[in-house]
Parts: sequence; C-alpha cells; structure tokens
Amino acid sequence: MAIDQIIPQHVTLSVLVENKAGVLARVSGLFARRGYNIYSLAVAPTDDEAFSRITIVYDANSATVEQVVKQLFKLINVIRIDELDPATSVERELLMATVRVDADSRSQLIELVQIFEGKIIDVGQAAVTVMLAGRPNKLDDFAELAKPYGLNSIQRTGAIAMPQLDRSAPKLRSVANSA
Repeated sequence: MAIDQIIPQHVTLSVLVENKAGVLARVSGLFARRGYNIYSLAVAPTDDEAFSRITIVYDANSATVEQVVKQLFKLINVIRIDELDPATSVERELLMATVRVDADSRSQLIELVQIFEGKIIDVGQAAVTVMLAGRPNKLDDFAELAKPYGLNSIQRTGAIAMPQLDRSAPKLRSVANSA
C-alpha cells in the first residue's frame, strides 16, 4: 500500500487540565513541536471551574498513544488522560451550516435536515442556517448531501467524547430469612 493511501486512524484523548491561562497553548504547542497531526480539538470547563477538559482527536499514524500520553504528562497542568475507545465511548460533534436554497428546493432541504435530526435555526430570503449534532461521520454525510442545494458556509466544533455508561444489570444478592 502506498503512503498516500494510508487511511488515517484517529485516536481520541480526554485530557483533564488545570483551568489556567496558557495551558491550551502548551498542549497544542506540544503537538506542533512533535509533528503530531491534530484532527480536532475541543476545550470546555468542567463542573469544577478549577479544571477544563480538552478532547483531542489526532492521527494515530503520526504518533502512538503511549508517545502522546508520555509527552502530555510532562506538562505540569495535566491532571488526567483517558484514551476513549470508539467501541466503548459516546462521541458527538456540532455542525452549523448556511445553505443557499431557492423556494422550489427549500422543502426538500427541510426534509433532509429532519431526516438527520437537525434544526433550522435561522431563515433568510435565499438561505437557511441549520444545526445538527451527531457522530462526525453522520455530519460528513449531511454535508455531502447538502452540497447540491448550495452549501454556503459550514462550521464544526470538533468531536467531544465520554466513556459509555455501564450497561450491566446490578447483581442481586439473596438474603435468607433468619426468623
């Protein structure tokens, strides 16, 4: 297989960091210095304002998980790193797009948005702005199908992810009646 035919494999890391100025710059700088290719990066505070969570999706072909984790832990403000396996995590992304659409095609676009469980969030004379949330590949599919209508501009947040919740039933314990 030729080098240009290598399909990128993405790794998702959830990095808990101290919520301090410059932390994001140090994390992204580490990726830049080492030549690790970031596919998406999302940052937000956690329920505790002292911490933020950085979700990094990067190309595994540019570095192993072990290399990246080792380098990240060298940064003083990094508290915890979790690799989120796609098979055992929930991943979502937000897409907003403005689509130019004429009056004859508007109802078809609205139907497409509904099929993808999106919402129309703004309407103009010649265009509509839509919002969708879902797995990144779902948003890719919507963007591809919206192109013929006149996809004017598109903005995506980048993936965020969390581990799936435990689905196993709690084990019941028998209690013998000692009366």
